[in-house]
Amino acid sequence: MSSAASAPAPVPFNRSSTLGKELQNIAEALLGGQIAGDQVFTRRCQALLEHLTGSRQALLTTSCTHALEMAALLLNIGPGDEVVLPSFTFVSTANAFVLRGAKPVFADVRPDTFNLDEAQLEGLLTDRTKAVVPVHYAGVGCEMDPILAACRKRGVAVVEDNAHGLFGRYRGRPLGTFGALATQSFHETKNLTCGEGGALLVNDPAFSERAEILREKGTNRSQFFRGQVAKYTWVDVGSSYVMSDVLAAFLFGQLEQWERVQAKRKQLWDYYHLHLADWAATLGVRTPTVPKHCDQAYHMYYLVMPTLEQRQSLIQHLRDRGVLAVFHYQPLHLSEMGRRFGGKPGDCPVSEMAGDCLVRLPFFNDLSTADQARVVREVRSWSGR
Repeated sequence: MSSAASAPAPVPFNRSSTLGKELQNIAEALLGGQIAGDQVFTRRCQALLEHLTGSRQALLTTSCTHALEMAALLLNIGPGDEVVLPSFTFVSTANAFVLRGAKPVFADVRPDTFNLDEAQLEGLLTDRTKAVVPVHYAGVGCEMDPILAACRKRGVAVVEDNAHGLFGRYRGRPLGTFGALATQSFHETKNLTCGEGGALLVNDPAFSERAEILREKGTNRSQFFRGQVAKYTWVDVGSSYVMSDVLAAFLFGQLEQWERVQAKRKQLWDYYHLHLADWAATLGVRTPTVPKHCDQAYHMYYLVMPTLEQRQSLIQHLRDRGVLAVFHYQPLHLSEMGRRFGGKPGDCPVSEMAGDCLVRLPFFNDLSTADQARVVREVRSWSGR
């Protein structure tokens, strides 16, 4: 037998899996004969999200990106406006507002949690600032008290990008309930998924009615189906942001298993943290920081290597041994688009370091104990040379 044939299967960075009744739910939706949006499973998902998060209103969307775009529309973001957001985030956090003509103002992140550095926020707010978008990186809450205080002082809206943070808490309060609006992701890399999907959480009731209209292509269709108007028509700007009920059926099967998922992910996170602690300390590698007043969402486990060269060396070392580890965001202020908005090297040094040095380890719901032990073993076999 060849060595290739006897080699263990690679450990992927991420893998989606069914958790409960996803396939049964899809069959039920198909047999019911209605698979467009806002059918039975969409309503079930939204009600459960509202219950679990404490949000006033949850609206399923086709992606977290589209939820962010809805937030920009609801806030009437337009040319001349500025939106403050961390440079170390996914491009959608900026794109949603740039699409409306706003200028992104890139904030650096804290060196401990890689969340927006609240100490820098006051200095970035101007008379043109329309919104601040804190991103709860890795599902660890931003310092929301000072962020909210700074925004209240200037009358600036807060939109939480909570793509990583479902079930996380800051000082006992669920992430996604601090801003007037918040967004969730159900992309395949998230704790709970339907492949591609998202949700807008509406915490300020002033936005509720219009959020429904924007999500339904600018029509008052939702009011029509509730019998509030005799017919529906075009009343505002909007787009097609409604998730298919087939995807909602899959998602509901995942949402029902949220406690089991979170318990498993906590187990995975704790295992990495325990078994890599001494190795990391010896080599000057940083492991994640979770402040005592934050209950994390267990979205990922990452390492911060001392240098870019060591990060690349570790990734290659693991790849050669059948373990797929990956880096994360490249700072937006240094991207081609970011430079168009004035970004330049040195503007956000912590973001630049994170972009160079952070590596994420395999982390998904059905990662086996044996495969995780293998990941740890192969990480520990890297000695920095």
